[in-house]
Amino acid sequence: MLKTVFPFKLGYMLLVLVSMFSWQISARDYISHQLNGQELNISTTEGRVRLWAISDHAFEILYLTEGKKPFPSFAIDMQSISKNKQNFVTVTHSKNKLTFINGDLSAVINKIPFYISYFNKGQLLTNEQQDFENKKASPDFKFTLTDNEKLLGTGERILGMDRRGQRLPLYNRAHYGYTTESEQMNFSIPAVISDKKYMILFDNSAKGWVDTGKTEPNTLQFESVGGRNAYLIITANTYPKLINNYVNITGKQPLPPRWAFGNHASRFGYKSQAEVINTINKYREEDIPVDSIILDLYWFGKDIKGHMGNLDWDLDAFPNPEKMIAELKLNGVNTVLITEPFILTNTKKWQQAVDAAILAKDPITGEAKTFDFYFGHTGLVDVFNQSAHKWLGSVYKRLAMQGVAGVWGDLGEPEVHPSDIQHILSEHDAMFATGDDIHNVFGHEWGKLVNKALTEHAPQQRPFMIMRSGFAGSQKYGMLPWTGDVSRSWAGLKPQVELSLQMSLLGMAYTHSDLGGFAGGESFDKEMYIRWLQYGVFQPIYRPHGQDNIAPEPIFHDDETKRIIREFIKLRYQLLPYNYTLAYQNSMSGMPLMRPMFFTDENNSELIDVKDQYLWGDSFLIKPVTDPDLKSIAVNLPKGNWFDYFSDKRYQGARKITYPLTLNTIPVFVKSGAIIPSVKAVSSTVYYASDELKLDYYFDKSVNKSSAHMYEDDGKSADSLVNKKYELLNFEAHNVLNKNQDLLLFNLARSEKGLGYKGMPEQRSIELVIHNWHKNNNQALFNQTKITVMSSVKALNLAKQGLYYNVDKNTLTIKVTWDHTASNFKILK
Repeated sequence: MLKTVFPFKLGYMLLVLVSMFSWQISARDYISHQLNGQELNISTTEGRVRLWAISDHAFEILYLTEGKKPFPSFAIDMQSISKNKQNFVTVTHSKNKLTFINGDLSAVINKIPFYISYFNKGQLLTNEQQDFENKKASPDFKFTLTDNEKLLGTGERILGMDRRGQRLPLYNRAHYGYTTESEQMNFSIPAVISDKKYMILFDNSAKGWVDTGKTEPNTLQFESVGGRNAYLIITANTYPKLINNYVNITGKQPLPPRWAFGNHASRFGYKSQAEVINTINKYREEDIPVDSIILDLYWFGKDIKGHMGNLDWDLDAFPNPEKMIAELKLNGVNTVLITEPFILTNTKKWQQAVDAAILAKDPITGEAKTFDFYFGHTGLVDVFNQSAHKWLGSVYKRLAMQGVAGVWGDLGEPEVHPSDIQHILSEHDAMFATGDDIHNVFGHEWGKLVNKALTEHAPQQRPFMIMRSGFAGSQKYGMLPWTGDVSRSWAGLKPQVELSLQMSLLGMAYTHSDLGGFAGGESFDKEMYIRWLQYGVFQPIYRPHGQDNIAPEPIFHDDETKRIIREFIKLRYQLLPYNYTLAYQNSMSGMPLMRPMFFTDENNSELIDVKDQYLWGDSFLIKPVTDPDLKSIAVNLPKGNWFDYFSDKRYQGARKITYPLTLNTIPVFVKSGAIIPSVKAVSSTVYYASDELKLDYYFDKSVNKSSAHMYEDDGKSADSLVNKKYELLNFEAHNVLNKNQDLLLFNLARSEKGLGYKGMPEQRSIELVIHNWHKNNNQALFNQTKITVMSSVKALNLAKQGLYYNVDKNTLTIKVTWDHTASNFKILK
C-alpha cells in the first residue's frame, strides 16, 4: 500500500516544485522605476513597462521587449495630445506597491508579481490579470470584470447593445447581405466601454480577438497575433465626458461641409454620363432636393470585373466628364467617385504602379504580390508606403482638379488581404509588417491618404470622404463610415440603430446605412423602403443606395412614395440649422449625433440594452418602424413630457405608450422645453440661407427654463472652427411664475465666441412659434415694443412684424426682425 502511495505523493510534490519554479521564472516582477514628466518607466524581469499619463483622465500602458522596436500607435493623435490639459502627476512608493496618481485616476502597481489595478476617485475600476501558464510573445491582456458589469463597444457588430459574454474577432471583414446577427463586419474597433464609466482601448492593429467574458466569465481579454503591445484606459464621471476624453486622445472629427448633410443620389451604379445627367434632372423635375451624385465602379469600366485600378474615366461611357461635373455643379450638385485600393494586373495603371513600387510585396521575392479575388488578378496598394501616398494622392488631386468633390472608399478592410503580404511602415527605420500585423488599420491609413491629398489640393476646403473600414481614431481624418452591404429587407433595417449607436460611442459619429438596403430584393417593398428613408432623415448621412435591379432613388417610384419621401427629404433640409449644430457639437467634444437612450438616465443600466430607439441630438427622440403592416408601435418615453413632432400631441414621459401609425410618418418626439431652429427647404445646400429663421419652442409648464444654441458658418471653410469664423446664436426661454409676474421671456443673443464669416446675415427675420400655448388673448413685446396682433396667417406672412394665434393648433406665432443685438420677447400670460 505504501509502495503505491509514496510514488504518487513524491510525483505530486515534484510537480508542485516545478510549477513554483516555472512561476518564478515566467512571472513579470518589478525591479525599479523612474518618473520622467508624465511618464512612469518601470523596469521588470521581462522588460520595460511605460505608463504615460496621456491626459488628465487616461493612461497609456506600453509593454516593451528588449531590443524590439514597438509598432507605432495608429489610434493616438499627437496633435490632440499636445492640446490636452496635463495634471501634476505623483508617484508614491511602498514595499509592495507603486501608486501613479493622475488627477482622479490612479494606477496601483503590484510589484511581485507585477500587475496594475485602476481606480477612479478611489473606486476600483478593473485590474490586469496575469495568465502565467499561457504566456506568449504576442500581445495578450486580461482584465477583471465584476459580476453585473455591462460592456459596450467593439465596433460594427449585431449582438445587442450589451456586448458581455462574447468572443469576437478583431479583423475587419465585409459581411455581404447581413440581417439581424453578425459577429464580424467592416469596422471592428478593439475597445470596450463599461457601465462603470471607463474605457479600455487595445491599441493594436493586428488580427486578434476580444473576449468579453465568454471563455472566463469575469475576464475581459484582448489577444492578437502581433502588433503593438499596449492599451489605454480612460475614465470619466459621465458617458458624454468619457467620449470627450477618448476623442481628446484619438482625435476629433473635422466639421464636414454643409452639403454632406443633404440628400445624396447613389446606386450600384450609374453606367453613363447621360444617365447621371438624366437622374439629376429627374430630381429637379420631381421637386426633391439633392446635393450630390455618387458614382460606383462604372465610371472607370463598363463591366463589374476587369477594370479596378484604371482610376480614370471610361471615355466611351463618360465622353466629357469635366463638362458633366461642371453642369452638375451649376445645378447645385457635387460629384463623388468610388475608388478601391486594388490594381488589377490587366489595367492601364498596373505597370505604372509596379514601376513606382507602390504595391505591397511578396516577402520572399520582394516583388509586388499578386493574388486572385472577385474582381480579377490583382495587387494591393501599400497605403503605409510614403511613395504610395504620393502616387495615389496624385490620382485624387487630378480628379479634384476636374471638379470631383469627394471620395468614396470601398473594399478598404481590405476585402482580400493575404496574411503574409509585406507592408512598409517606415523605410527610414526599415520597419515592415505583414498583412495580419496591420490589417485593421489599412482603411484607417487609406483615409489618412485621401484626407491629405484632398487637403493639399484645396487647403481651404473641407474634404468629403465616405469609407467602409477603419480603426480607433479614424474620425480624425474626416471619415464618414457606412454599415456595409446590408440586406434589402426588413431584417436589414432592424439593426441599423444598434450599429450607428455603437460606432458613435467610439468616435465614429457619422456611421450611416444604405437607405432602402443594398443587397438582393426580388421586388420593390414599398413600405420597407419608405420606413427606411423616413428613419434616414434622423441619421448622420442621407444616402439611398442599392443594387440597381430596384431603383434606390425615390424619383423612380410611384406617386405616393415620392410624395411621402419628398416631404421627409425636405424636412431634412429644413432641419439643417439643427443638424449642423449637432455636427459642431461633435467636432468640439465628440458628442454623437445619434445618442443612446441611457444618456437620459446614466444610473439606469437597463437602458443600455435599448437598441430600437434613440435620441437625435438633445431634443428629438426617434423610433424607427422596422416591421411591416403595423397599426401601432410601442415607444418608451423618458422622464419629462414629450410632443409628437407631427401632430403636437403632448405625452407624459417615464412610461411606455402605444403610438398609432400611418405610412406618412414614424414616431418622432420633441422633449418639452426644446427650441428647434429651422429654415425653408431648398433644392440644394448651395442655396442655403438662414436669414429667415424659424424657432419652434415647445412650451410646457413643467419646464421653467430651457436653452439652445445654433452654429452657423460658410459651410465649406476648413478653418471655420480653429479661426472662429462662425457665429453662435443662443436662445433661452424662461417661464416666470410668481405673484408679480406671469409671463414668458424668450431671449435671443449672438455669442462673442464666434468672430463671424463671409456672407453672415446682418439681420434675420425671426419667426418664433410657441407650441402648446392655450391662450387666445395674447400680448407680446419685443425689446419693449408691443407687437401687433394679426387677423390671419396670410396677414402675418405679408408683414415684417406681427403676432398670430392659431386656435386649432394651439400655437402662438410671433414674427420680428432681429439685428443680432441681445434681445427678448415678453409674452404676457
